[in-house]
Amino acid sequence: MAETAPPPQPVHDDVPPDADAPPSSARGAVRPRREPLWRHLVGERLRQLRHERGETLDRTARRAGISPQYLSEIERGVKEPSSEMIAAIAGALDITLVDLVSAVADRLVTVQDAWGRATCRADFALAA
Repeated sequence: MAETAPPPQPVHDDVPPDADAPPSSARGAVRPRREPLWRHLVGERLRQLRHERGETLDRTARRAGISPQYLSEIERGVKEPSSEMIAAIAGALDITLVDLVSAVADRLVTVQDAWGRATCRADFALAA
């Protein structure tokens, strides 16, 4: 009887990977993992800041001048916000863009270090 291979797993670009987990291996072969997208890490950091301040989506969104639904989508990495939107949300959370970009760049470095890849923090910060 012929051996059947399992069906290929779908790739979901809109779902953030477990960023701290190194690339997984199957049968001894290392499968490359996708790096997390910028929008996922920005959203993750914005949500973290909002929670640290004990704020609701409604309150932060109102101060940023956007809808709570849009803020939620940004935090979940579903939407790719413009630089103006990121600046408005950062301002609503009393953080500078420099501090936000720096925190996201630090997160990228952490992910890269977990994967054992060479990194340069300045490259990530400048790319943003």
